[in-house]
Amino acid sequence: MPRGRYALHDPHDHTLLAEEHFHCAPGPSGWRYVSQLTAPSGDHSGSVDLALDELGRPIRLELHAASWQVRGAALDGVTWVRTDPTGTEATEGNVRAHAFTGTSPAFLVATARLLRLTPSAPATRVRLVAFTDPVLAPRTLDQSWALVSRETHATDNGPLTVDAYQVTALDTGERYEVHLAGDVVLAAPGVELEHLESPPSVFA
Repeated sequence: MPRGRYALHDPHDHTLLAEEHFHCAPGPSGWRYVSQLTAPSGDHSGSVDLALDELGRPIRLELHAASWQVRGAALDGVTWVRTDPTGTEATEGNVRAHAFTGTSPAFLVATARLLRLTPSAPATRVRLVAFTDPVLAPRTLDQSWALVSRETHATDNGPLTVDAYQVTALDTGERYEVHLAGDVVLAAPGVELEHLESPPSVFA
């Protein structure tokens, strides 16, 4: 069960936004990721709880940020309920999309898991619902993912396979790379792996 800490930065000016303390693991039904977020001040600023089925679909998502809350799942596309800080207003949403995304590195692993790309495969288009900080506002976006390389490195804990993806935002044309080893993000815009207590899990 990988357990560690990511530093989340503004990808443009590199301002530290939060630290995300996480643990994740494959299970009998798929994969689960749980994390707590801490602001630069040291205050608790949110949490992520994401569970995927064996096909990589989100069977449960629960996000907390600035007293806002989102609960969602793959249902007729993706469906979610967003609750305001007072708990009096709950808004339901539904979009014909494949999965969710957001600032947590968990969503990069989840999207890669859903697409299951191979290095020779063409780029694949995916529609996602992003929940944007700080109030978890939903936004539908389209991305293109391609697995551009897969390399195996020798480590003290055995071979480590690193996948490099090229991700393109189809609304802006912006391209960036995401490097994954199993269920851990090694590098991505705004994401820095600061500490890892155990090796990444290897998906079957």
